[in-house]
Amino acid sequence: MTRIDMARTNKLGYAAVIGMEAYSSKAVEKRLYELIKLRASILNGCGYCVDMHATDGAKRGIPQRTLHAVGAWQHAKNLFEPKELAALALTDAITKLGPDTVTDEIWDAAAEHFSESELGGIVMAICTINVWNRIAIATEMAPPVDEKNPIV
Repeated sequence: MTRIDMARTNKLGYAAVIGMEAYSSKAVEKRLYELIKLRASILNGCGYCVDMHATDGAKRGIPQRTLHAVGAWQHAKNLFEPKELAALALTDAITKLGPDTVTDEIWDAAAEHFSESELGGIVMAICTINVWNRIAIATEMAPPVDEKNPIV
């Protein structure tokens, strides 16, 4: 059970995050966006979001092996395209902020695969899922388990 329903209690703030999501979902290719959302959610330990994005990724046709490998992408590089690897590295760096996280090496590797506009979209997408993760964790959202969302 969630602590509060942010969509009900904080409508304007929630609407702003919905706006970020709307932008990000258009700015980043669908498969790549699902991989970014899944990776950041794994790093943040957001069970609700990991469940959602693994499920959504499967519905979008991302192979199960690829979805499973997102948690250890550095050791399963053959399951990803080079641009996906660059985006996952950037996701790690932006999600784990610190003095040496978004290095020139990581940024330049991503810039080899994406235009400035695409990079901006990816940065916004990474920031957006990090906001969602923090909302879900703070309000103790849990993955749904019911007839519509069975565990099987």
